[in-house]
Amino acid sequence: MHPYARDLKALLTRNANPKLAPAMAHYMRDQFAYLGIKSPKLAELLREHYRDHGVPPLADLDRIVRDLWALPAREFQYAATSLLGKLETKLPAVSIRTMEFVMVTKSWWDTVDSVCTGTLAVHFKRHPKVKEKYLAKWRNSKNFWLRRATILFQLNYKQDTDFPLMQDIIRENLGSKEFFINKAIGWTLRQYSRVDAAAVRKFVAETPLHPLSRREALKWLERRGL
Repeated sequence: MHPYARDLKALLTRNANPKLAPAMAHYMRDQFAYLGIKSPKLAELLREHYRDHGVPPLADLDRIVRDLWALPAREFQYAATSLLGKLETKLPAVSIRTMEFVMVTKSWWDTVDSVCTGTLAVHFKRHPKVKEKYLAKWRNSKNFWLRRATILFQLNYKQDTDFPLMQDIIRENLGSKEFFINKAIGWTLRQYSRVDAAAVRKFVAETPLHPLSRREALKWLERRGL
């Protein structure tokens, strides 16, 4: 194990709270073990670690992320995604492979969404050729988590959103019975409705969206009577 990952492992293990772990695991449908470190405490510990140890060399990042991902408790994966986020404005183009690994391994909404709406979103802006190559690959993937990422990566782009691209990707996923796809479609449309309410209204009216997607897409508009 890389020494940086080993130090993180030791820090989080020392701060485990077994009394909290079962409820945290249950919230995630008991798919992952937990140390019992809630988000505010975990964020505090990671800030402490970065203050004392800094960040690792970019050349070591992929190994560190994979070492943390191999550990059983979910907080180690959260530490890995935090580290990716900490370095997101410096990552080389090749780091897309690390992000892909994270999204297809021990996949669930917590880690996938953290990466795709944060680090991946920044990475695609910084590396347009990477964006072009991996969007083409992921849009056709049988792995619905990768398709979810193509729907959600623009979530926080606001006025920079490529709405025609978003619409095309949504249309490609119409008819899906996968909850996480239909939820993502509604979520990204709802977010963009804050930028262009009329465009979202028009798209929703003209597109045979899943009821879940439609409901989620219009939620913000209907609360404001728009």
